[in-house]
Amino acid sequence: MKYNIAQPSFLGNEKKYLIDTIDSGWISSIGAYIEKFEKEFAACHNMKHAVATHNGTIALHLALAACGVHEGDEVIVPDLTFIATANSVQYCRAIPVLTDVSLNDWNIDPEEIRQNITPRTKAIIPVHLYGNPARMDEILSIANENNLFVIEDCAEALGAISPSGKVGASGHISCFSFFGNKIITTGEGGMCITNDDELAERMRILRDHGMNRQKKYWYDHLGFNYRMTNMQAAVGLAQLERLGDLLAMRDRIYDSYKEALQTQPQFIFQDTHGNRNVNWIFTIRMEGITEDQRDAVMLDLKQQSIDTRPVFYPIHDMPFYSNEKYSGKFKHSIIISREGISLPTYIGLSDDDIQYISGTLIGSFEKLTA
Repeated sequence: MKYNIAQPSFLGNEKKYLIDTIDSGWISSIGAYIEKFEKEFAACHNMKHAVATHNGTIALHLALAACGVHEGDEVIVPDLTFIATANSVQYCRAIPVLTDVSLNDWNIDPEEIRQNITPRTKAIIPVHLYGNPARMDEILSIANENNLFVIEDCAEALGAISPSGKVGASGHISCFSFFGNKIITTGEGGMCITNDDELAERMRILRDHGMNRQKKYWYDHLGFNYRMTNMQAAVGLAQLERLGDLLAMRDRIYDSYKEALQTQPQFIFQDTHGNRNVNWIFTIRMEGITEDQRDAVMLDLKQQSIDTRPVFYPIHDMPFYSNEKYSGKFKHSIIISREGISLPTYIGLSDDDIQYISGTLIGSFEKLTA
């Protein structure tokens, strides 16, 4: 592909810090860069604690386990998200209660959350889909009324801002991903942040096999090996140092795409409600299109060396979620998934590149829907 859907950007101290870990010999789960990365990441969000993990899915599972989510508990999750959000609930042998999203911002609908709360509900996991903040003020209010944990899935939204503040700074625990296509990357990697001392300590213990923090090789809990390596943290720290520049470059890409594509009235953008969207992957709805037509548009772009992705498929469609336990009304997640397409979004795309991609998309759409 001439234009990949995503690719990382290493223009800072990544190589310098990584070589430093190799030269020091501290390459595994102990090392100075882990502490530095956690400290700087927590400070970036004005939070007390950051707990680094080996990937973002692990971060979600660790957060749920620290909050005491057990078999039989229910956790409310959006029907339209990457599968890890719901799977992490199943890892706790709890029940993910799939919930429809808003047709405007594509995030979990607070009114749908209210309808899905039962006496067994333990937590809510809002996802800031494609870097667009969910309506956290309303979600936090619902959680407080019902004494529920809020675990924010911020995998796609590092740096985003909503009226309640920086994304990730308002839930009980917030989880981030540093996969290769994320806002910053460590190759694989994740992070949990919290202001709760007890939850932070519990996560640190569970992350390291459940080992007692004062008595080495003594285990008080059944834990996990969820630790980040010093090498990952070295790359992550260098990436975090450039976060402002990376977000500014993504803003430019977002503005260029929007200007080029708003001439087509059937192209619908996520409603940001005036929030600061970080443009993880630029994604639109092609209103009224069928799934076959959407796939045909993607194939046409592929033949012209432009990589694209469909919007996530609704989780309730997955074979191991499609039984009565997960049944419900998912009108909006179905529409967005069917009509949605993601376009190349990475540092290095020029305005001319975006004009070419946008023009090709408009031409393919008009040809295949004529």
